[in-house]
Parts: sequence; structure tokens; C-alpha cells
Amino acid sequence: METGKVKIFLVDDDALFLKSLEIEFNNNTDFLIETYSTGEACIDYISHNPDVVILDYHLNGVDRNAMNGIETLDKIKKYNKSISVIMLSSQDKIEVAVSCMQHKAFDYVVKSETVIFRLQKIILSILKYRAMEKELNWYMNRM
Repeated sequence: METGKVKIFLVDDDALFLKSLEIEFNNNTDFLIETYSTGEACIDYISHNPDVVILDYHLNGVDRNAMNGIETLDKIKKYNKSISVIMLSSQDKIEVAVSCMQHKAFDYVVKSETVIFRLQKIILSILKYRAMEKELNWYMNRM
């Protein structure tokens, strides 16, 4: 079922936040959205090949034994390193952001009232970067 639409996975164990993000994306974008409340569920469906995963840093708020965001990020990157992952957290701590970037997250966003706008802007940046990369590869292959 390839539609050409950008596929986004939203992964967060906060059901209310997850639903509000899903509603915002569905109302304001033309992306295909899939939501998951655990890292395990995200990995179970990673074969759906999302373009971008928006992933909560703390995924073990409900189940202490659940896989956390960094473990999930590592598994996503092991599956396909070209999937862009944007980490989300309610923590505004530099060491959390640095850890996410060291594990190859594309970006780190602190949850706030502007989170949806920041996420949309980052996703557009990812798509522009990919388009430029594709064009550059095409050009380089013609030389």
C-alpha cells in the first residue's frame, strides 16, 4: 500500500499526549500516522518502514520493565539506520539531549505547548534534506 505519503510513527506511553499529537498531525498534515504506546510495539511494526519516528525518551512510565526510548532508538537504527528519529522528553536536560544525539537521534525536542510546531518544522527539514541528498546522489552518479 505505497501511497507516496510520509509515514510517521508516534511512540509515547502517555496516552493523552499521544492522542493529542495524533489529532494534531491528522488535522494539520497529510502524513500517514501510526501510534504506539510502547517501544516494543514500535519495534514489532518497524517493518511498516516509517520515514520518521517521534519517540518518547521515557517509555517505562506505565511499565517499569518496558524498553526505554534509547533502547528503542538503538533497535530502530539497527533495523534501518536511515529512519529519522526525533526524541521527545519532558526533561530539559543537556545530558539527556546529548545522550539521544550520541545514539543517532536526528533531533531532541522538549515537550511544551509548541511541540507540534517544532516537530512539523523538524520533519520538513528531514524531508528537504532527503530531497537534496537524492538530487545530489543523482548528480554524482551522472558524473
